[in-house]
Amino acid sequence: MITRSSLRHLRIPFSLFLMPVFLFALGLTPDLDGERVLLVFLALHLFLYPSSNGYNSYFDKDEESIGGLKHPPKVTADLYWLSFGFLFVALGLGAMISWSFASMLLVYALVSMAYSHTSIRIKKYPWASWFIAGFFQGYFTFAMCYVGLGNLGWDTMLKPHVFIPGLLTSLMLWGNYPLTQVYQHGEDSRRGDHTLSLKLGIKGTFMFSALLFALTGAAFAWYYMDRNQTDILWVYLGAMAPVMLYFLTWFRFVISNPEKYASYSWAMGMNSISSLLLNAFFIYYFLENTQVLQLFSQ
Repeated sequence: MITRSSLRHLRIPFSLFLMPVFLFALGLTPDLDGERVLLVFLALHLFLYPSSNGYNSYFDKDEESIGGLKHPPKVTADLYWLSFGFLFVALGLGAMISWSFASMLLVYALVSMAYSHTSIRIKKYPWASWFIAGFFQGYFTFAMCYVGLGNLGWDTMLKPHVFIPGLLTSLMLWGNYPLTQVYQHGEDSRRGDHTLSLKLGIKGTFMFSALLFALTGAAFAWYYMDRNQTDILWVYLGAMAPVMLYFLTWFRFVISNPEKYASYSWAMGMNSISSLLLNAFFIYYFLENTQVLQLFSQ
């Protein structure tokens, strides 16, 4: 029997926060096919990510707030099997496109399992967990989407037109990832998970993320200027301006009172505003880069 608590631990709406990577790949993939677009989207956002969320929740057994759940319900045994059920559906959808895409889904799932499983638990290693989470949720996922959307092979991952934008998505996540841990220091410490945010401290986490955000902005500026897309660059900077304003405001409050403002509510606010504006920007980029807007204007 599937319990309501297990369904909540899948945190399907939380997949919204990872959607910019899919949308970025969508905007750069030539010769799109509607069926493949739907299959890739469903495999990732409706099944693979929720499977990963549920599996990690099963082993973490959090009692305090986690991403997408301010008051996580108690974990039950069916969550373990439910997470595998969702994974098998994701792999089945992936196989409808190609074995290459399905195998990439499996690799992502295995790394995600290693992140939380007690026998490996990458999560307890601060720099390794930071790098691996950003790499696989960023570059690897971008390449995986590109492969699925274009019905291509593993060799596509190392091609410059995939590697460079994929690395940009990892930069975004490497900057934001430690901020998702600032409100979990107490529970992570008790569990022995030495996260990067715990290692850096609350103020150190914000300084580290500020540096990565600046690097990410510069990298995206170079990318769009190199592609002679200056107009796109200005739209990107306009979309990121409210995100940076929120971040700097949050940082100012944290400096005055770290214990009060390094909270779940502020962290989810940061995730919400950044994902909303990035999703909007990459939808615009898809429409502009694929010349869909021009077709409608004719």
